[in-house]
Amino acid sequence: MATRYLCVVVVVISLSVYNSVSQAPQPPPPNSTCNDVFVSYTYKGGYPIRPLDPTNQAYRFESTVTVLNNGRDELKSWRVYVGFHYKELLTSATNAVLADGTSLPGFVGNGTEFVGFPETDLKTAIETAGDLTQMEVRVELVGTQFGVGDPDIPMPNNLTLVNDGYTCPAATTQGNEMHLCCIRNLSSKPDDNLEDNFLPRQEGDVIIMYDVIRTYDDHYWAQVNISNHNPLGRLDNWKLSWEWMREEFIYAMKGAYPSVVDTTDCIFGQQGQHYQGLDFSQALSCEKLPTIIDLPPTSENDTNLGLFPLCCRNGTILPPTMDPSKSFSVFQVQVFKMPPDLNRSLLIPPQNWKINGTFNSDFECGSPIRVSPSQFPDPTGLPSKRSAVASWQVVCNITHFKHESPKCCVSFSAFYNDSVVPCSTCACGCNNNPSQTCSVNEPALLLKSSTLLLPFENRTKQALEWARIKSRTVPNPLPCGDNCGVSINWHVLSDYRSGWSARISLFNWDDTVFEDWFAAVQLDKALPGFEKVYSFNGSALPEPSNTIFIQGNPGMNFLLAERDGDNPRKDPRVPGMQQSVISFTKKKTPGINVARGDGFPTKVFFNGEECALPTIRPSSGYKTNAAARVFGFLIVFTLMFIH
Repeated sequence: MATRYLCVVVVVISLSVYNSVSQAPQPPPPNSTCNDVFVSYTYKGGYPIRPLDPTNQAYRFESTVTVLNNGRDELKSWRVYVGFHYKELLTSATNAVLADGTSLPGFVGNGTEFVGFPETDLKTAIETAGDLTQMEVRVELVGTQFGVGDPDIPMPNNLTLVNDGYTCPAATTQGNEMHLCCIRNLSSKPDDNLEDNFLPRQEGDVIIMYDVIRTYDDHYWAQVNISNHNPLGRLDNWKLSWEWMREEFIYAMKGAYPSVVDTTDCIFGQQGQHYQGLDFSQALSCEKLPTIIDLPPTSENDTNLGLFPLCCRNGTILPPTMDPSKSFSVFQVQVFKMPPDLNRSLLIPPQNWKINGTFNSDFECGSPIRVSPSQFPDPTGLPSKRSAVASWQVVCNITHFKHESPKCCVSFSAFYNDSVVPCSTCACGCNNNPSQTCSVNEPALLLKSSTLLLPFENRTKQALEWARIKSRTVPNPLPCGDNCGVSINWHVLSDYRSGWSARISLFNWDDTVFEDWFAAVQLDKALPGFEKVYSFNGSALPEPSNTIFIQGNPGMNFLLAERDGDNPRKDPRVPGMQQSVISFTKKKTPGINVARGDGFPTKVFFNGEECALPTIRPSSGYKTNAAARVFGFLIVFTLMFIH
């Protein structure tokens, strides 16, 4: 028996020794070695979905983005970039929204930024005693991607924290996880980026402020301020939209109006069940994605919607360089909340903001950032200020995409050459299926100056005759038109020892009247010699540099629409037109060569839109003579008497 017990003991000891050798301690998780902000992306799995396509199969994917604040400083408004690159379509994301304002489902195949929602800040372990629910956020992602499925792992090509003041190394990939540890820059102290515990206000082309000015348990009033900060940007007939994330709805407004008044979703939805005693016939919008428009001037004294300062301008917001008092628009909105948000201190702004206008650039808006409460003059007239309850800032910047066509074009001419270089073929785009009657590739035919007064469809006879006189080859088929609603002619009018002059002519070929129009001309070498714009109000801008800003004087601030000729049966239509001479001195621009190109703009803008320029300039090979000078002045007078 003793021997048996001894054997048992020996066996137990042997197993214990074996287990201690085989089960080596596991390495600590990557986040345990990070003493600042840890970011990770974990691919959780996926499977093919219909339709089956062996060449471009679609797969469902599920993944998690984790942001953990292990540092000493609170992480305000966290932002993480994920470099998707498999044509991903994101269908859902918890605890975050897309920073560019895209609603889900949305395309993210070129990479995207996530920002926190509804909680935007991550506290530290020190101030929360290590409470992970306040230090960490997990964003659960579900979407569709193409071409990579099991057993391959479709990982992003990049992952990083976007917040200012942090330096991030390249992410490390281990199997189905990417991770990195971002360190706060030593030169950036926590207090450097905060104003009274709020992030500083940012700059952008258009700034939108969402200020809660009164709050109650079930609703609040917010004031929305749209301000233009771009010296050459503007908005016409602006349309502003956002997305309610918590089933809110708009009950009343002052100074603006929804483009569609519809309360159906409330009446038949949860809002109607909760607010059973509320008169929804008086509500304005229950859309999840409402679109807000400005009021016309005729509504300025409307007792329900108007009687509100800085409203009712038909949605026109001018650049501050033109008129600071008209560079912003303000309105108020009454917002009703839904459970469980029935608390006067619980305020959540809408997300996914978008703004655009007619004949205006596209804007990309960021997510709302909590900033220090705005202050307003006391409405009673007392020398004090009233503070908003809470304020958020939305920054929108002008974006230009390669597929966008300009909306205006420029032609060049000069006194020393009797041919005009017109707007380029298809300068503002051509039909997707151009007919065989015109060519989209042939350069536009040179013209004589008087032909600029004719619509493109009436220019053929004169263009062919001019080509015959100048012995130029004519392609077959002829080049297509420029298809621009607005064209601008820049004519070098004179060039002499001490100075030179140019004439700018604006032609409106559209049915839209442009009120409070403006143009901007960038001259890389000639601006220091700028003297005067004679018929318009012109000034040199500090930013962007080398730019002359031009606007109509009172009474000439309308660029009229195209109209019928004097005899519509035989006369072509006539464009709306404005023009002026601009003078320059050569004292401040020694060595300037006007004829060789220094007298022509490198960029031209109309109402904030950059216009297409010709690829060539008028040749200076022709000898300057008195006849050419007289011809140039005759064209001035011809144009002046069109209207």
